[in-house]
Amino acid sequence: MSKYQKIYSVVRQIPYGQVATYGQVAELAGLPRQARLVGYALFRATDDTLAVPWHRVVNAKGEISMSPRREGMDHIQRSRLEAEGIVFKANQLSLNRYRWQPDLTQFD
Repeated sequence: MSKYQKIYSVVRQIPYGQVATYGQVAELAGLPRQARLVGYALFRATDDTLAVPWHRVVNAKGEISMSPRREGMDHIQRSRLEAEGIVFKANQLSLNRYRWQPDLTQFD
């Protein structure tokens, strides 16, 4: 399985109404300290044909990582999260409230 496939496999498990951080996804995919790689993989996963809920991954501050390279996907990400019931204060969501807490035994 490729690194991107490992990342997509983890992201597909994030439940509706919850989020994970880039670093958390990297760890769960067996790719520690490769949060940027998760970002690169998800940049390519915005095509709905991959069925990857890329919008459920945020940075370690609980923010959407804004970038002009994302061509408006930042706003789509926020609207998708809000549609799932996630509330933002300014540009930040509460990781204490919304962070996914998976059963780690499924990732051994």
